[in-house]
Amino acid sequence: MTGKKSVKIITLGCSKNTVDSEKLLKQLSYSGFGESPDSTGNPDIVIVNTCGFINDAKEESVNKIIELVDAKEKGMIGELYVMGCLSERYKDELEKEIPGVDRYFGVNKPGEILRYLNSDYSKPLEADRVLSGPGHYAYLKVSEGCNRQCAFCAIPGIRGNYLSAPVERLVKETYTLTKKGVKELILIAQDLSYYGVDRYRKPMLVELVEKLLENGDIEWLRLHYLYPGSIPDKLIDLMKSDPRICNYIDIPIQHISDNVLSSMNRGHSGKYTRELLYSLRKQIPEAAIRTTLLTGFPGETEQDFDELSAFVKEFRFERMGVFTYSHEEDTPAYSKKDDVPDRIKQERADHLMEIQQDISMENNKQLVGKKMRVIADSIENKNCIARTEFDSPEVDQEIIIPGGEKLQPGKYYDVLITVAGLYDLEAKII
Repeated sequence: MTGKKSVKIITLGCSKNTVDSEKLLKQLSYSGFGESPDSTGNPDIVIVNTCGFINDAKEESVNKIIELVDAKEKGMIGELYVMGCLSERYKDELEKEIPGVDRYFGVNKPGEILRYLNSDYSKPLEADRVLSGPGHYAYLKVSEGCNRQCAFCAIPGIRGNYLSAPVERLVKETYTLTKKGVKELILIAQDLSYYGVDRYRKPMLVELVEKLLENGDIEWLRLHYLYPGSIPDKLIDLMKSDPRICNYIDIPIQHISDNVLSSMNRGHSGKYTRELLYSLRKQIPEAAIRTTLLTGFPGETEQDFDELSAFVKEFRFERMGVFTYSHEEDTPAYSKKDDVPDRIKQERADHLMEIQQDISMENNKQLVGKKMRVIADSIENKNCIARTEFDSPEVDQEIIIPGGEKLQPGKYYDVLITVAGLYDLEAKII
């Protein structure tokens, strides 16, 4: 190709999309494309990596595409391409409704995008990428797709069946990341617990983590999205034995009522969920247990919701997020009547978060006067924004260090907690 075209990738949705964008950008840069600065210049090519999981995410993606089509018509950008989950689900509709896009691509098709741009996919570069975040932490996507049939989830229909990446490639990718300065490695998958079953005929998450930790440059390793039905005991043993594995257990339970769990096709009961969570807390009492809940699923009664509310008060999750149910086509639940009004869905979600706010404040007050180890993430308004091992980037609480503008992002520091807030803490360097 002649000339060096500038390209900008805009990533919407989850951290798995972030990894896809970073890998595509590396392939494009190898082919001679230059990365366009975020704030200046008019890029020759813009690629939007979309999310199509729930209604709010779809609306955000559509609005961004329309905004960029307008920018293209005004000559502010050159070519416009759309990829990702939204265009995988709705390619035909998007082509009709928003024809100003040069071409739509689905998911898992970097080679198709590159070929269209007269470039070749470089196999040796598949373990490399251009980091878009701060640089001291990075996500490692260990698999694609999902084999579970949770009734509310569109991911299996978008991303396909579970496909584990080879251990060797993930080890190579991790070494590539740490050579770039990554200190915190965050393993992500739709169902981390299932890793390896499709490729190796047995769960391999423990073996994978052990292999990754042979890399001495990893200081924190964090696990995201452990499915409640299949957490291996050996993983808990490994977490207890290696301090580099963050005391952080992300386990989305969605609900606690048997009625709702059964209707969701979750494959386990409320009793099992309770026993698992209390067992985890007993085995690793210092760990922060994070969960995600879903309100307003079809058939959720006041009694079901009261049971969930009572459990949130009883168990006292350290970290918690709540979503309202989105009635999505091509999901098992789509045949059910969406019978909980949107207003009730939101009221229930708000109520759970009010409970969680009280729990979070009480927990944070107990940290005042305690010493903690943090990683510095950024400098904002002469303050350092940091995190503990109990907090994942962007979704959990932060440690604010007033006057910490001279601290270095990516470095670890010992701090003393001085002030407790609802979701954030203040601290000073020891």
